Amino acid sequence: MNKIFCVALLLATTCTFAQVKLQGVVKDSLQTPLELANVVAINQATSGLESYGITDANGNFKLQLGKNGSYKIQVSYIGMKTFEEVLTTDENDITKVYTLQTDKSLDEVEISYEMPVTIRGDTLIYNADSFSDGTERKLEDILENLPGVEINENGQIEVEGKVVNKLMVNGKDFFDGDTKLAIKNIPSKAVDKIQVLRNYSEVGQLSGVRNNQDNVAMNIKLKDGKESFWFGNITAAAGTSPEDELYLVQPKLFYYSPKYSLNFIGDINNTGEAALTRRDIRGFGGGFRAPSSNSGTSINLGDNSLNFLTNQDNALKIENKLATGNFSYSPKQSLDLSGFLIYNTSRILSKENSFVQYTNSDLGIPDERTEQSSEERSNQGLLKLSASYKPNFNNQLDYDVLARVSEDSQDQNILSSVIGNTTQVDEVNPYSINQNLNYYYTLNENNIFALEAQHLIKDEDPFYNARLGNDPNSEDPFDTTAEAIGLDTSLQTYNLTQDRRIKSNQLDAKLDYYNILNTKSNINFTLGTILSRQDFNSDIFQFLDDGSQFAPTPTFNNGRATNDVQYNFSDIYLGVHYRVKVGKFTFTPGFSVHAYGNKNTQFGVTYEDNFFRFLPDFETRIQFKKSESLTLKYDMRNQFTDVTRLAEGLVLNSFNSIQFGEPELQNALSNNISLLYSSFNLFNYTNVFARAAYSSNIDQIRSLTNFENVIRTSTFFNSSFADENVSVFGRVQRTFGKVRATINTSFNYSKINQFIQGLQSLNEGFTQTYTPGIRTNFKVAPNVSFNYRYSITNNDQGSRETKFITNAPSIDFDAYIWKKVTFRTNYSYTNQDLGNGESQSFQNWDASLSYRKDRDAKWEYEIKATNLLDIDSQVRNSANNISVFSSETFIQPRFVTFRFVYTL
Repeated sequence: MNKIFCVALLLATTCTFAQVKLQGVVKDSLQTPLELANVVAINQATSGLESYGITDANGNFKLQLGKNGSYKIQVSYIGMKTFEEVLTTDENDITKVYTLQTDKSLDEVEISYEMPVTIRGDTLIYNADSFSDGTERKLEDILENLPGVEINENGQIEVEGKVVNKLMVNGKDFFDGDTKLAIKNIPSKAVDKIQVLRNYSEVGQLSGVRNNQDNVAMNIKLKDGKESFWFGNITAAAGTSPEDELYLVQPKLFYYSPKYSLNFIGDINNTGEAALTRRDIRGFGGGFRAPSSNSGTSINLGDNSLNFLTNQDNALKIENKLATGNFSYSPKQSLDLSGFLIYNTSRILSKENSFVQYTNSDLGIPDERTEQSSEERSNQGLLKLSASYKPNFNNQLDYDVLARVSEDSQDQNILSSVIGNTTQVDEVNPYSINQNLNYYYTLNENNIFALEAQHLIKDEDPFYNARLGNDPNSEDPFDTTAEAIGLDTSLQTYNLTQDRRIKSNQLDAKLDYYNILNTKSNINFTLGTILSRQDFNSDIFQFLDDGSQFAPTPTFNNGRATNDVQYNFSDIYLGVHYRVKVGKFTFTPGFSVHAYGNKNTQFGVTYEDNFFRFLPDFETRIQFKKSESLTLKYDMRNQFTDVTRLAEGLVLNSFNSIQFGEPELQNALSNNISLLYSSFNLFNYTNVFARAAYSSNIDQIRSLTNFENVIRTSTFFNSSFADENVSVFGRVQRTFGKVRATINTSFNYSKINQFIQGLQSLNEGFTQTYTPGIRTNFKVAPNVSFNYRYSITNNDQGSRETKFITNAPSIDFDAYIWKKVTFRTNYSYTNQDLGNGESQSFQNWDASLSYRKDRDAKWEYEIKATNLLDIDSQVRNSANNISVFSSETFIQPRFVTFRFVYTL
């Protein structure tokens, strides 16, 4: 790895210091410096772009040119005549002052060479070809080359540290703005421009009255200039593995015209290369955002989906089938219709070994080793339809409906060093319908109204069955728990089953009125409500040897094994916010007043709580420059739990995790403060982003946990001990010629009060992570990307302290050879020090070699190998407030496939 660092540093040194520096100032005829003027140097010998720059707030620019060369310098600025001159370099640096004259003509200025990056107001525009070296195949490959743009570990696009929450193609939503689906499937050769829309607002009427600085959208402008055109590709692959014949078919077809667009993405494979994973689809929100998300109230409706053993990226065997379609249609200028359909099915075999050390060794909870294998099946379907009607600027009406249905099941076999062998079956077939209605009306230039409403219906029906061995003539580890639950202990097998049904119905609506006081300030009044109802039913029963069902009566919890709960929640609130701009500052103080109503009925008893709460919030933004800002935020939030924590009867999360609720739980209150700094400087190609956040939770809902062996029983209460969390994240990125260096750092501290075996203890965790990286972006030479992640995790659980140290270098290499052959490979190595003299490690190496006659060729042929080292498992170590555990997850073996790609 040291050799790689040396090569990378040598490249950076060569690109930076073996050149001539051209620097200077751009001014107008009144000698006023011009910010964001474009300066381009075109190599006269090759007619290619040699270097480019954008002036800073003082009009300064800086370019790197080759020695003893001839270059055409082009200086341009909107509304000014473009200045051109031919400059010859020797071995000395050059300083210039360029003065631009006002262009009084109405014709558009003709620029002889396109800038790689331009800024127009809040829009940042990248020219895709300027950052392409020929090895790119998907949009993702181009984005990774762009300065200021990152793709994070979750597959999300980040610009200047802010997550891009909407992606469009030619101005049309792509699968309702989903970024991961876009970057993995849109062909790179179809991309002309990448437009980053900062301070983005979907409602033009509200762009000047709301704080949109955290909203970032991205528009992909396609190359083809024809009125209507198809593009995309079809990939087919075959290969062998030690156990199976491998196959892959992935059609990705796109059609765009001025009036409508059609997109289709299909995927059938058993290589584990999913276009969308189960987690992606489950988190696919369809663009919905609750109207009350900034009201100060958070209500949790719970998530009763299956807790699969592994994620879809790491398993022994993975089979995927995916069909997705997306359309948009504009029958007239004032009406836009759109929608998408997603159907996904997956079959996964997984295996995991783990070692668990439970907290506070003085309490006598034994350590546990487990071997788990699982067969997982998931069928998921999503359908969304949207309509937007804008008859004029003063009126906008939007309606969306999103329907979601799934059929998930999991069969597990668990061998525990404490409990013995257990088989489990989980099934759930939920559905939900989410509707969104928004209407925006501008009465006049000083008065704007906005109505936003969302209605959600959700129905979940998880089923659980566990079978544990039992010897009636001797004591088994599960016997004490079985007797407490009320099971029949005379049988050879404990066959324990639970049926649950959770129905949720929630309306979230608000009406906003904005009064624009003057050009610098406005006041906003909000009247809103959240009305929610949840019905929860559950039954626990035991199958006897004759097939009959036995209903147990627990010896604790007042003998309640079933649940029949109705939970009603209401929040009626009034909010006031004042927004004012003073010089570089934007102040937005505000508050909301809430009238809350809580009521749950179970076992013939009604528990009710009605109260008022005042929740303040505050935001201050300092705009130092057009591309440099600092934002301070504070808010107080009221957090409410879901019905399962209020239910008095038993709930089986699994055979070794049993809970019963507390019907008189109160809300939790949190104080949250954050500081955000962002700077994007195209003068010296430096991007700096930093975020710090602190939260303190009061009356947090915590669990009271008791262990019998490794089987835990929990109930809930409002803790009088405050829990705290502090997080800091920073990124600095700097480009030196064709080399880009980045360093990411993060720190996270958490303080959680835990209550186990009737004792309170403090769990403190501190994680620090450093990730330096260096990446080249040469047009003709091979490119290398090197990253190194160093992480330290300390966890203090009272009587047990743990420390994990992770070292994880990785390298990506790609080369475009003879303008026909593309070679790409990536290697990663992860070592985890357990802090006790022991360490674990694993590595991964993938490679591909492809051939196409030229960049415009229709056919491409590729051989691709994954897990070249044939590593059989990956390891992971972590800690929470209950335990410290290490796990070994078994993965797919070495795969080699031959692929054919046809491009439209």
